Amino acid sequence: MNFFKLLMKKKELIPLVMFMTVAAGGASSFAVYSLKKADVIIDRKRNPEPWENVDPSVPGKLVTINQQWKPIEELQKVRKATR
Repeated sequence: MNFFKLLMKKKELIPLVMFMTVAAGGASSFAVYSLKKADVIIDRKRNPEPWENVDPSVPGKLVTINQQWKPIEELQKVRKATR
């Protein structure tokens, strides 16, 4: 109850408390989201070697810019010139 009385006395703290509440909620929700992803392992007893179940066709990143790898011509020329 004292906290609310303090907020009523010092009204400039209200936006700060609101921003901190939203930030804490966002951090908590992202932590829960991250724990539910397949990349995070919490229970090692049921799946002691999780790297054996990784599907290489599923990208692990959020954004994949260059999916197909192609050698860069300039780098190939430099490699040939330095050999």
